[in-house]
Amino acid sequence: MAVEIERKYLIDLEKLGKLENPNRIKQGYLSINKESVVRVRIKNDKAYLTIKGSNNGISRLEFEYEISFDEANEMLDKLCQKPIIDKTRYVINYDVHIWEIDIFYGDNEGLVVAEVELKDENEQIKLPSWIKEEVTDDHRYFNSNLMKHPYKDWVEFQ
Repeated sequence: MAVEIERKYLIDLEKLGKLENPNRIKQGYLSINKESVVRVRIKNDKAYLTIKGSNNGISRLEFEYEISFDEANEMLDKLCQKPIIDKTRYVINYDVHIWEIDIFYGDNEGLVVAEVELKDENEQIKLPSWIKEEVTDDHRYFNSNLMKHPYKDWVEFQ
């Protein structure tokens, strides 16, 4: 069984420094409900279909399958709910963990988050100086929610 365990944080881009090796990601959702989400993602020149279960703490089931680039484009265009999530991802090694930094565009412009995947829920992590605030439990920051309720619609009210 594939389990994803991750924490999510807001970050201070000014403290982060230069980012290298960008990965452009476009993703859309075929299905979103309480039990699961089904996502189509294009990352650079590869495409994936991902099924994620509902969160249980900071863990959830996750299954990911590579699919053809052309099929993914057609699904994003014709089957996925709109708008499509558009972001650039950077990967940073810090201490013993790999951090994924996402910079969002479109209706989510201005949002920058970092995710770190863990081996278990109780794993201790050393936080980099560029971390501002943990938002793991704030559902507004889930990509599936950003599609329905974009950052631009609620950022002023924080």
